[in-house]
Amino acid sequence: MKSDLDALMQDRRLDAILVFGDAEYNPPMYYFVGGGHVSSALLIKKVGKEPVLFYNDMERDEAARSGLKTVSFSEFPMTDFMEQANGDMQLAVALNFRRIFSEFGLSGGRAAVYGRMELSHLFGVLMKLASVMPELELVGESGMDSTLLRAMETKDDLEIARIRQIGAVTTTVVQMVQDYLTACDVREDEVLLKEDGSPLTVGDVKSKIALWLAERGAVDVEGVIFAIGRDAGVPHSVGAPEDLMTLGKTIVFDIFPAEKGGGYFFDFTRTWSLGYAAPEAQSLYDQVREVYDKVIENLDLNASFIDYQRMTCEYFESKGHKSQLNTKAPLEGYVHSLGHGVGLNIHERPWSALTAAGDNLLKPGVVISIEPGLYYPDKGMGVRIEDTYWVRPDGKAELLADYPYDFVLPMKKWKKEVGSKK
Repeated sequence: MKSDLDALMQDRRLDAILVFGDAEYNPPMYYFVGGGHVSSALLIKKVGKEPVLFYNDMERDEAARSGLKTVSFSEFPMTDFMEQANGDMQLAVALNFRRIFSEFGLSGGRAAVYGRMELSHLFGVLMKLASVMPELELVGESGMDSTLLRAMETKDDLEIARIRQIGAVTTTVVQMVQDYLTACDVREDEVLLKEDGSPLTVGDVKSKIALWLAERGAVDVEGVIFAIGRDAGVPHSVGAPEDLMTLGKTIVFDIFPAEKGGGYFFDFTRTWSLGYAAPEAQSLYDQVREVYDKVIENLDLNASFIDYQRMTCEYFESKGHKSQLNTKAPLEGYVHSLGHGVGLNIHERPWSALTAAGDNLLKPGVVISIEPGLYYPDKGMGVRIEDTYWVRPDGKAELLADYPYDFVLPMKKWKKEVGSKK
């Protein structure tokens, strides 16, 4: 939580955190500012001090809504340094930053750098800053274990409420997709049809998902996965837009929207087969559901998240599937880790990978995904089940959005022919 940030900074010998970029779709800046149309901003957070947000005058009202101490860049005009920089814009920006930092008591020490900006420009400015301000050490932290990710790892009640709300939006849209698909007419070759009689494609479905999310104040920031058949067997295949929606094929529907403006994410997956399922696909589904239930039943407070990844690997290997436990980079079977933290980033601490550090624990306040899966692209099938849980202060893992686990979805306008071989 933010209340942990000063202690974390002291542990890592950081005198300050510098955050660059916009307040929207920029998790480090959003964490402090709370969103809003504040662009090309700078935030300085010193140990033991409240953050200071530097903004452009045209966005002064948006900046004020952050509730932070705010300072206009107009108080530090960059034009003061253009002659000294001999027209080098990046050097002029660096000289201006040196003046700002010194004015706010950051004349040296160690400062971690965060934010999302156009890399080439920011890299150039920071290189110039390092040359004109050698007494300040600019620190780039690991994306897997940064100071901010450590603070973000546990959530307060307001953050949980927002994640719960985006979870409600997520499951509402999933239900709309299920209702839409199961109400479609079906052609003789088992292809679903749109209202105008033309074939329904993955692209058509994803367009509806984007619309239904937008209508509810959510956005598909990272790209929803709606993959059928072979693509369902490749975990991060988002699905080919031209693929036809067809009965009897596995559909992996992994949806991870965020609040509009770059806020909190939710993470959720269901696997469906429309009308009927092949016996082998049903077997895969049953095994994924069994280990999912086993993991949920055994979640313990402050346990290592990695232990549950190991449990999942051992279970799947007992059923004859490859996993990362004994196979390097498997491309079929169980090929990924069990879950991850969820928050302003879709993937954050704690991590469950076998290679993760042992301090990735299920401690109070973490929000995690649990998502076992099995993948066989050459067989044209894949299965994943995923839900998002909150480890409450009392140590219990609470499901943040409930939804049925039906695999085969009956079609309202189609009946399987008697004697069909499928």
